[in-house]
Parts: sequence; structure tokens; C-alpha cells
Amino acid sequence: MIPFDFDYYQPSSIQLAVEWFQFLQQRGKNPLYYAGGTEIITWARTNSIHPGAVIDLKSIPECNVMEIENDKLVIGACVTLSALSAVNLFPLLSETAKEVADQTARNTITFGGNICGKIYYREAVLPLLLTNSKVIIAGMRGTKEVSINKIFTQHLRLERGEFLVQTLTDRSYLALPFAHYKKRQIGNVGYPLVTIAALKKNNRIHTAFSGVCPFPFRSVEMDQAINESSIPLAARIENAISKLPAPVLNNAEGSAPYRKFVLKQTIADSIQILERE
Repeated sequence: MIPFDFDYYQPSSIQLAVEWFQFLQQRGKNPLYYAGGTEIITWARTNSIHPGAVIDLKSIPECNVMEIENDKLVIGACVTLSALSAVNLFPLLSETAKEVADQTARNTITFGGNICGKIYYREAVLPLLLTNSKVIIAGMRGTKEVSINKIFTQHLRLERGEFLVQTLTDRSYLALPFAHYKKRQIGNVGYPLVTIAALKKNNRIHTAFSGVCPFPFRSVEMDQAINESSIPLAARIENAISKLPAPVLNNAEGSAPYRKFVLKQTIADSIQILERE
């Protein structure tokens, strides 16, 4: 149970959502946009957040799209991870989504909610980083389209009052060879020690990671090391790991040394699979 009251709004358009956010903010309601709500409910139950109003985006048509249009895969922010995996228009994204949490949670967790969340992992963003996907962002100045690699640095850098509407991915990426691994300490459900998503394009391997550092990331420097085929595989992996963008996580899921051990093996597995393609 959430231990406080709040107002609930369900706009039917992008414009109404933005206008209501501004209206509620001016009245000191500290509004939040709401899609699946799993993370908002968790934080609210622990008194970590206290919104006076939530704005539910699920009735906005653009936020529920999942289709190929003009050679781009368009996915709305309110599409659930379960629906994303079931339709399977982008196999790497589907594989990544179906490894998040458990089936019951995935029926509620939304694509946009996972990308925009505050937890470390946010694995649904990894295939988007690899494909230089575009995102549609709505705010008081209208909507804008921007590369996710420009707006996602450790997290999606939204201004107050903005929300994610859709992602756009070029169709040419959807059928590329890929590898995906999620390594946990125990069992098949839970947060990762290491998640890697990898694509092969033009004979080069591109990688993105979650669970390794306190944020999901793609590193061009790591990819350069991974693709240096003139040196032994073990040396390539050591060089790649030396270019991590932040210290390796050390938490209840696993120690930093153990994570690094798992990371090395996971990178090796991904390279070996994709170099055979």
C-alpha cells in the first residue's frame, strides 16, 4: 500500500499530458509521469518519493505503437516488456526484454519505464545504444527526435516535464547477427552480475553492458579493443576491460572481482559466437 494520497490523471494526448504536468507543477503537486508504475510504486511504498499527482501515459496512442513504418521499427514507451518479446520484431531487443524480472512483472513493466528508471540495470536500453536508435521526447517546447547515444549518458537526460514517447530503430539492424547473455549469481530471475548485448555489423562486433557498472553503457573504446583481431582473444578482453567507464559494481549481487571474472567469460562467449557468423 502507498502510504499517502495523490491525484491521478489519464490524458489522451501528448499535448494534454504536458499541459497537465505544467499545471500541476505550478500548484506544487510535484507530478510524475506514470507508465507501468512498478518503480514508482516501489519508491512510494518506502517513502522515497512523494508525488502529489501522477500522470498516466497509457491512453496516449503514440505511446502504444509497435510497428514497422518507413523502414523504422517504432515502439511506444508504454508497450510492456511482455508484449515486446511476444511480437519479436527485433530479436535482440526481445531477448533482452524477456530476461528482465519475471513474467508477472514484465506484464506490467513498460519499455519506456525500464529505460527511464532509476535502478542500475535498465537493460532494455542496450539494443538501442547498439543501433543508434532515435528517441521521441515530448515537453513544453513540443516534441523532438534525438539519437539515444546523445541523450543517454548513464541515464536518459530528460528535462523536468519531458517524457519518452517512442523509439525509432532502422530496419536494417533488426536481422543482424547478435549475442545476448545475462549472468546471475543464482537462478533465472533477479538482477544481473553481467548483461551483455552484442551485434555484428560490417564484420565488426558492437557491445553494450548492464550490471557491470552503476549504469548501462556502450563504449566505443571497448569495442575497438574487442575488434583488434591481430592479438590473442584473452589480451583483447583484458584491453577492453581496462577501458570500462566506471569502477565495477560491488554489491549484494556479487563482488567486483567476481563480476570482473564473469565479465571476461561473457565477453569471450559473445566474441566466439559472433566471429563464427
